Amino acid sequence: MVLVPSIPVTRDPAAAADVAAARDGETQLSKFSQTLQHHQQRQQARVTSPGNEEADTVEHEKTVGHAERSRWLTTGPEPPSTWREVADYLRGFGLPSGCELSSLNKKPVGQRVACVLKAMFPVLQWCRSYKITQFKNDLMSGLTLASLCIPQSIGYATLAKLDPQYGLYTSVVPPLIYAVMGTSKELAIGPVAVVSMLISSMVSRIVDPGAEPALYRNLVFTATFFAGVFQAVSGLLRLGFLVDFLSHATLVGFMAGAAVIIGFQQMKGLLGIAHFTNRTDVVSVVQSVWRSFHHDSWNPYNFLLGSAFLSFILITRFLGRRNKKFFFLAAISPLISVILATVFVFVTRADEHGVKIIKHIKGGLNPISAQQLQFSSPHIGEVARVGLIIGAVALTEAMAVGRSFAAIKGYHLDGNKEMVAMGFTNMIGSITSCYTATGSFSRTAVNFSAGCETPVSNIVMAITVLMALELFTRLLYYTPTAILASIILAALPGLVDLHEAFHIWKVDKMDFLACIGAFVGVLFISVEIGLLVAVAVSFLKIILISIQPGIETLGRLPGTDTFCNVDQYPMAITIPCVMVVRVKSSLLCFANANFIKERIMQWIRREDEGERKIDDFQTTQLIILDLSNLVSIDTSGIASLEELHKNLVSLGVEMAIVNPKWEVTHKLRLTNLMSKIGGKVFLTIKDAIDACPNAKLASI
Repeated sequence: MVLVPSIPVTRDPAAAADVAAARDGETQLSKFSQTLQHHQQRQQARVTSPGNEEADTVEHEKTVGHAERSRWLTTGPEPPSTWREVADYLRGFGLPSGCELSSLNKKPVGQRVACVLKAMFPVLQWCRSYKITQFKNDLMSGLTLASLCIPQSIGYATLAKLDPQYGLYTSVVPPLIYAVMGTSKELAIGPVAVVSMLISSMVSRIVDPGAEPALYRNLVFTATFFAGVFQAVSGLLRLGFLVDFLSHATLVGFMAGAAVIIGFQQMKGLLGIAHFTNRTDVVSVVQSVWRSFHHDSWNPYNFLLGSAFLSFILITRFLGRRNKKFFFLAAISPLISVILATVFVFVTRADEHGVKIIKHIKGGLNPISAQQLQFSSPHIGEVARVGLIIGAVALTEAMAVGRSFAAIKGYHLDGNKEMVAMGFTNMIGSITSCYTATGSFSRTAVNFSAGCETPVSNIVMAITVLMALELFTRLLYYTPTAILASIILAALPGLVDLHEAFHIWKVDKMDFLACIGAFVGVLFISVEIGLLVAVAVSFLKIILISIQPGIETLGRLPGTDTFCNVDQYPMAITIPCVMVVRVKSSLLCFANANFIKERIMQWIRREDEGERKIDDFQTTQLIILDLSNLVSIDTSGIASLEELHKNLVSLGVEMAIVNPKWEVTHKLRLTNLMSKIGGKVFLTIKDAIDACPNAKLASI
């Protein structure tokens, strides 16, 4: 009596489908392993025989040959289906980066919660090994950071057309949230010049900040909330690639254009101009400054005071770069300027002679602003669009700054965790009277140079700013606005990277076109148009590359079996009777399939005079398509290959395919293209040449 093991039958359709899929996978793997086992048996037989090892090796290569290696391609297992890949991708939705659903299911409930919390709050990981020596460094870094942050935050708030205290609020809550959720050790969070300029330029078109300041402020908070939602959702859904559409070249041009606009806008504070344009293009700003000069509506005392302290800040910064002993002087020079200018105006009563001052700054803790969010406003659609743009720009800047300093320190910055951290930072900030915060390059550089060890430096900075809000806001009553303009102007040179722009020009002209498009668009039209032009140029570059990917003829390097581009390596030897062609694109689709087919046929027929020609067309017997670069192919690409094969057969030329990727091989097998070309699918170009009876490798 034979006992047959019983197989449990499940009534769950999903479980049954999983069992069936597993069995299919095992069947495919068993088929694929048969060839490998046969190959291993031959290897073992060769190793066990003590004599004639070299002869056995040669004989083994002959017996294996191209036929067996080709069979490895044709009998391989099926790749994961599209639905399987989508399902695997969707399993990570809503989970913090670093937490996989499959690993969580194997853990007890308590460990699952702990894993999720550690992924959401990186502070739970590094705080356990935090040492007192690290705190000493973070304390000095945080205090140095606060000395720079306080005057900059006040200036950036005025740039965003908000009251000065809102810049200080934005330097309290967002750094605390980021210190708990962020992964960068050096990134200094708070208001920045570019985002402040974006807010003032875009929200001012919806509501006039001079006529309706309360509504303007509420819409800024609402836009900040939408920016945070976009950032957090992008991180949770692992959609970081969306931010990559703002390429490095785009960001360089955008920052430079924004810096020029911000610099011209600071003429209002530096000259003491009362009436200034709300537009951000350089023509309107220059016209406004010219009219102020023409009508004598500017104050020379403002200009002299601001210029003097601007010179002081720039000189100390120059000394700090030349000598590390003056680093702290350069870092605290904005705060020294504020203190000295305030004392000077108070003692000389310069405000009575036309010098404009800040006057009242509301102190105390951040007030709750949840009730001020305008979700029922008729402008909600426009505000959401503003939030999306601001969130993308802020996130791109923070990621660029954070990754650059992480690379210096030699650790990895998790992009998805950073998105989630920045998103929650701005969402919570929007309900605590903060506008959009992000990573500041200038303050991060100071934080790094001051020797910060962990995000605790952000906590120290936030506590210091909070103490200033509680104790010292009254002392800033006589602070001249020209000093705030000087502090902002002193920070602008770091936004203009001429060296990087020149590097982009040397490396990639299309990238430089995107850079110039962003710069000119921001400078002469608007911020949105500048970004739109840059993204459009980037998309155009992708389309041109995909539509006209190009192909190249290959030859064998002397003394090797390596085949390379004959134009790049003139010493490469072309093979008699064989034309080896490599597709340079990673995608063969409807957009470029016909182009590639026509180019190959032009080469065969000698129609393209500018391309490399074959000396004797009548001897060409084999066309080898190297598809090693090809990652994906669609039905149009397969149809073009079939048509190419028919055209070549009509000319008496055979076609072979070399080294297709897994998914490409599977699609070729599904459409029977392999059988249509006679099974001429090989792992290497040498195998394809050896399979052609009349084609032989050129001798050296």
